Amino acid sequence: MQERLQKLIARAGICSRRNAEELILQGRVKVNGVKATIGQKADPKTDEITVDRKSLHFQKKRYFLLYKPKGYVTTMKDEFHRPCVNDLLETLKIREKLFTVGRLDYDSEGLMIATNDGELANKIAHPKFEVQKTYRVVLGKPFSDRSQMRIKNGVVIEEKEVKVSDLLIHEDPKVIELTIHEGRNRIVRKLMEKLGYKVMRLIRTNIGELGVTGLREGQFKEVTREIIEAGVKAKKKPTKIEKPAKNKERATDEPKEKKKRFERKEGPLSKSQLKRKAERQNRYREKYGKR
Repeated sequence: MQERLQKLIARAGICSRRNAEELILQGRVKVNGVKATIGQKADPKTDEITVDRKSLHFQKKRYFLLYKPKGYVTTMKDEFHRPCVNDLLETLKIREKLFTVGRLDYDSEGLMIATNDGELANKIAHPKFEVQKTYRVVLGKPFSDRSQMRIKNGVVIEEKEVKVSDLLIHEDPKVIELTIHEGRNRIVRKLMEKLGYKVMRLIRTNIGELGVTGLREGQFKEVTREIIEAGVKAKKKPTKIEKPAKNKERATDEPKEKKKRFERKEGPLSKSQLKRKAERQNRYREKYGKR
């Protein structure tokens, strides 16, 4: 059965569909010895499909949860010779060629997915699927009530509003957890910088309902495709972001005080009340004139 080349390349674990399009545009993909074109279909049973002159082979699909340590880049190779996630993947000593899904910057740590299933990788990484990600952020100073309200109202980063679907303030107010589906580069750090905070530590704890629980830095855990799919589809029920309870109580009490303050008392006014009333009337006349 014929399928689009991008899908076949992704299924073979070469790269994601999006990157497969780049390979085709660069002329690195051939079908029966002829350069392929975008949108072209082929049947892997009857057609010879090559990428960089190597025949396409379909590998067994493997799925891993990985805890990326701080000080690693998520690319397979780094021009500055920094430690790569690929160095960690090689310790698995498996035949399949794995790649990571999503990004975490050099100074951040936490959960990543490693697989050779390009089709699934595309579903997780593509913005339209809005896969939620949860981050634990350690800040240089306590997270203020004002910042909570700013996040609730939305913060614009690079001309686009960042929407936080869930926010939790820990007992230590320097530690917060936030859930977003944004995939832009360094978006959590940019958000905190816009609010005036220095990030001391940033950990991605969850992708959907998949978490780092049970994993130490640099460790892997193999799972099934069903577990990955179920985990990334699951979405936390949005939590209403409000000011802390003490502020809510103060805001609730305020109208009661105002009502009591302006409530008219029964009986004649005292001398001091008559004097204040006369002063208010005089100020009014001076300001607006006699009417």
